[in-house]
Amino acid sequence: MDRETKVSMLSGQDMWTLPEVPEIGLPSLTMSDGPVGVRGTGWTEKSIALPSPTALAATWDLDLVRKAGLVLGLEARRKGVHVLLAPTINLHRSPRGGRHFECYSEDPLLTGLIANAFIDGVQSQGVAATAKHFVANDSETDRMTANVQVSEQALRELYLLPFEMAVQSGVWAVMAAYNMVNGKTMTEHGELLSGVLKGEWGFDGIVVSDWTAARSTEETALAGLDIVMPQLFSPWGEELAASQVPDEVIDDKVRRVIRLAERVTKPADVTEIDGRQAAREIAARSFVLASNDGVLPLQETQTVALIGVPAHELRIMGGGSAEVNPEYVTTLETALGQKAHLATDPRATLPPAAGPLWTDLTVTCFDEQRTVLLSQPLETAAIRWIGQFPVENLARVEVSGTLSDAPGTHTFSVRGLGAFKLSVDSKVLFDDTIWPDMSDPIGFLKPPEQRVAAIVQGAQQVRLSHDVMTESPFPAINFQLGHVPPQPEDLMEQAIEAAAAADVAVVVVGTTEDVESEGYDRPSLALPGRQDELVSRVIAANPRTVVIVNAGAPVLLPWADEAAAVLLAWFPGQEGGNALADVLYGRAEPGGRLPTTWPRAEQDVPVWDVETTDGLIAYQEGLFIGYKAWDAAAVEPLYPFGHGLGYTQWVYETLVATEESVSVTVRNDGTRPGREVIQIYVEPSEQMPARPKRWLAGFAIAEGESGDVVTVTIDLPKRTFQQWAEGWQTMPGEYLVHAGHSLADLRIGGVVHVT
Repeated sequence: MDRETKVSMLSGQDMWTLPEVPEIGLPSLTMSDGPVGVRGTGWTEKSIALPSPTALAATWDLDLVRKAGLVLGLEARRKGVHVLLAPTINLHRSPRGGRHFECYSEDPLLTGLIANAFIDGVQSQGVAATAKHFVANDSETDRMTANVQVSEQALRELYLLPFEMAVQSGVWAVMAAYNMVNGKTMTEHGELLSGVLKGEWGFDGIVVSDWTAARSTEETALAGLDIVMPQLFSPWGEELAASQVPDEVIDDKVRRVIRLAERVTKPADVTEIDGRQAAREIAARSFVLASNDGVLPLQETQTVALIGVPAHELRIMGGGSAEVNPEYVTTLETALGQKAHLATDPRATLPPAAGPLWTDLTVTCFDEQRTVLLSQPLETAAIRWIGQFPVENLARVEVSGTLSDAPGTHTFSVRGLGAFKLSVDSKVLFDDTIWPDMSDPIGFLKPPEQRVAAIVQGAQQVRLSHDVMTESPFPAINFQLGHVPPQPEDLMEQAIEAAAAADVAVVVVGTTEDVESEGYDRPSLALPGRQDELVSRVIAANPRTVVIVNAGAPVLLPWADEAAAVLLAWFPGQEGGNALADVLYGRAEPGGRLPTTWPRAEQDVPVWDVETTDGLIAYQEGLFIGYKAWDAAAVEPLYPFGHGLGYTQWVYETLVATEESVSVTVRNDGTRPGREVIQIYVEPSEQMPARPKRWLAGFAIAEGESGDVVTVTIDLPKRTFQQWAEGWQTMPGEYLVHAGHSLADLRIGGVVHVT
């Protein structure tokens, strides 16, 4: 091949694909976002929606996580996707990280083991997994430009470790992040890309840029980047072909692309699996029963008051590139077969128009002469087309529907990017242009909202039209018509009355897309809106109150000690409602354990900052993040790392430890079958200067019927007793080896001597 042909293989030909090269038999390769589902190349495609990555990590179940990877590998093959842009293996450095729902844990070992199981499942189906975002992209504030200052030791022992484990497990792709590390942009960071990733670790896959992260030609090519995505704003193409980058550097990248193509196009041993059942099983296994005074599991004979907007409209996934479009969503309201009392709405933006008040929701596409090009029904009044439009010569898009006779003052909203006109019964309520900050691509996915109110009498025809920017170099449309009908003023009072009259109250609270999403961090850990007030008032009316927390990352629960039970449900995917019903009524055990620490108060959080100062974010805490920082601060969190209850009890009977492994025997001492996550922590007998008090060394799952005795053996890798000091060095000495139910509930121990 000539240089121009080779260079053409290294940049996207559009938003999601690489070009084919027929003369060598190279097909076009397709990439897709995919932490919870495989979206494909269009945002309207139907995709299975699994529980969020924090939920996957909360299972601590590598076989189950591998099953999740299998499901997405099969989905990718069905859609013709060759490269899945997952898993995200950045760490929960600060609980304020807005994208933590898309990451696994605050602990690098747990993150790496969960990621490897996911990667194995995906790649077993002949689909490449992509470990991202390499490296230290642990918060969203100024993520395009932030310069992370981190010590070599912390970088090696914490932030690089999950990526090193992914390479050791054979991952086929790695994504270079937006941010800088110690003064170098990651797409230009030759020391880490070529030196550590490809050189020291021997990574033989492709390094792809995060979308629009590559901003130079020769610097990125020489540093070790292999593929620039997408086509828009790419600094490669003709510029790379004409550059001084040596042919042998180009050839190495081309070989990696060809190797990727060989891996993802050869026949795979396809494993058939029921994705819906897997989604339900994973969700139930991920739920963390944080507290329970015996109210759970519920009895079928009890009356239940179901309360909270998330009970009616469960948030199943986080925002940004993790979003997919599932065929259906089960909510707790539908799973229990009863209407929820909405009480108070925490959302800062209106939901798209949908539901029983709306009929004939339709999207219509026009050309410049206003000729109809396409007209088709909508489930909700929301449009998102990125990378390609459904028709050519598109100039205007109109969403319309009939709002049924519901007298009163209705609130409508326009949320999108560009020029819009909203009319209700031919009366124009909004006619203006919305233009958000586009310094970060996420500004397109999360545009601002404009609200208007109108008094509605009788059925009304509602139209929202959008003029397409035909001169735009990239086809993309994202907007919605929002709506809420008139709301009674006493919704919360109705909920309190219902709680008082029931045997048990079940309140579902959670975060919103304005709180947890790609593109921004959280200013506070408090639940949005009046949800804390709602929970406190329900508990006062009925002490037998179960609170379900629908959030992807830690939030503050000031009423936690008063609730009869607290169940942490994460973002549970499309089967979340069914899985919650299974756990509430004891048909399944809540199997989850916390993959990250939950604080009692914001002032207790040992690592809080995510903001930059003069463009810098300094990881001054070194090795002390997560539970290691909580140990050093000697502050007790609300729920410690590894915490989670079940519906039975386990007794720890024996422990035998060596430098290489730990064997633990446990017994199910309860009356029900159950599941225990046996966690191993090691602790130097004499504390080492500037090192954590203890750290996770491994884990295993024991399952058994009432009275069963189970023995598990957990390998201890060499790295357990090593530190980075200009290379990996063993730390000899005496270590306490603990096994237990959580970091704060260590049941049995032993001693090993490391030479």
